[in-house]
Amino acid sequence: MNVLFIAIDTLRADRLSCYGHWNLTSPHLDRLAEDSVVFEKFFAPHIPTHPGFTTLMTGRDAWSHGIISQGAARELDESILTLPQILQQHGYFTASADNLGRWLRRGYDLYEGYMWQRNPHGSWRKGEAVNETALRALEACATQDKPWFCFLHYWDPHTPYLPPEPFDRMFYHGDEKDPANPSMKAVWECEAFSHYFAEWMPGCTDIKFPCMQYDAEIAYNDACLRHVFELLRAHGLDQDTLIVVTSDHGEELDEHDLWFDHHGVYDTNLWVPLIIHHRDLPSGLRIPGWARHFDLAPTLLDLLGLDAAARDAGMEGTSLLPWINGTHRGDVASTLFCTECTWTRRWCVKTREWHYIESAEPDPFGKPDRELYDSTLDPGQLKNLAEDRPDLVQKMHDRLWAHIEHRKAATGNPDPVETGSISLRQVGNVNVAVPDDQVLEGQEDAQPDGGVWEDPTSRRLYGMGYL
Repeated sequence: MNVLFIAIDTLRADRLSCYGHWNLTSPHLDRLAEDSVVFEKFFAPHIPTHPGFTTLMTGRDAWSHGIISQGAARELDESILTLPQILQQHGYFTASADNLGRWLRRGYDLYEGYMWQRNPHGSWRKGEAVNETALRALEACATQDKPWFCFLHYWDPHTPYLPPEPFDRMFYHGDEKDPANPSMKAVWECEAFSHYFAEWMPGCTDIKFPCMQYDAEIAYNDACLRHVFELLRAHGLDQDTLIVVTSDHGEELDEHDLWFDHHGVYDTNLWVPLIIHHRDLPSGLRIPGWARHFDLAPTLLDLLGLDAAARDAGMEGTSLLPWINGTHRGDVASTLFCTECTWTRRWCVKTREWHYIESAEPDPFGKPDRELYDSTLDPGQLKNLAEDRPDLVQKMHDRLWAHIEHRKAATGNPDPVETGSISLRQVGNVNVAVPDDQVLEGQEDAQPDGGVWEDPTSRRLYGMGYL
């Protein structure tokens, strides 16, 4: 059995039409989902991108693999094997269209990157640039004799949302610069991002516009995936290829006063899609139970008959095959322990009843140190009850720290949130929005022309690829 692993960066589950979104954003993925197993509540417990993909590829949580932030100096320990390394050891040809680099290139026979024109005043054809490499990688898989694993990493709908025609105004039909619409006022007052936003949506007054552009980016990426699916059919590879579609994290749009970026341990960032397709798997099965990023790698190995390899590699996730086969029901885990290390450092404890967030430091966006949400009455995490329920705050705090101490004892590692750093506060002439083996730490003073940043906000934004 071959494996095609498709990761769509920054993709919220609830913005796919096959997950119930009102816009028809994903007709090709919808058709795939109709014949697939769909996990309705799949969560990314460790955000942003680097910890997200590391968790997906190692089957371990952040307390075990230690990767907590984006572009940090730390490398994944060589003793921790990734999914492509394991498959390569078991006779698979491994190929990838990806540009994360660093430890995420381990285990590939063929690893190729991509690039696209990045004019903030024009369209970004990210999906087509990825496809140019992706189709080449798939051709290489098809023209050799081994079973294969192919990882394709797409960058729509990652910010900035600049989809090409005819997608660019697919879901928005108003005047985004209407002076009578003040809904973007708070966005423009966000000092850390206002300069960046002004580059790719100058003069925008309607907050609905970037939200609909995010949806348009998904539709564009979905159209690009059609070419991948057609190539599989053209080579007859659709008959024995396991297709997996997921994401590293979601995105904030306009829900929590955190706009058009992926920070905040709310479901907007934690809830991502998971679609698993093979002709021998159930068709049209939707599984409501909770599952986590680090459950995916052991599941894939189990489906390939390599469950022992997952155990030998020390994977801590749970194979989802019993849920797919119908022998298990309910949640894989009743409690999720999540981390964030983007613009601030946070932990989260998530249950079916409560969603608790605790900050390790003052929040640059003015969020309180403790947040508590009623998951039944407030699934969008909009009304903070921390001041009203100090008893529950203490209970969730104790639960969090019991878990942290347990994981520290089990792994022999420190808590990565406590020991990690915010690398995006110390960036210079490194492109984070389109990574290329970047290490951000220790480069806070470097300007691209050799000068020194006088404005720390500009320094951060340049390092993120925004300037």
